[in-house]
Amino acid sequence: MAGEHHDLPLPDYDGLQPGDLEDRVRSLSRQELEQLLTYEREHADRRQVVELLRFRLRQVEAGARPASAGLGGASVAPPPQGTSPVTPDTAAPPIHPPPHGTPQQPGQPKGDRP
Repeated sequence: MAGEHHDLPLPDYDGLQPGDLEDRVRSLSRQELEQLLTYEREHADRRQVVELLRFRLRQVEAGARPASAGLGGASVAPPPQGTSPVTPDTAAPPIHPPPHGTPQQPGQPKGDRP
């Protein structure tokens, strides 16, 4: 059986969703892509992942170079289990209720405010 999960170029490969793989595979060489493709076919054989790996393999064979380790999140480690990937730098701005209120906090006419 080619490519046990502990020998894969992406150690957390089995836990990655197809959307997460798209950026991560850009840093892989032709040999690493072939290894992942073989592993995927022998295990989960997810159609979307197989197509993604084939597409990237064709790009590399056509001359595309693997991305640098710091680009596109290719070497960013996933957050520790049970923690949020959101940081103060990546959080959305705070949301303030509209002036007319919400169902839980109805607005008050301007004349009735203290």
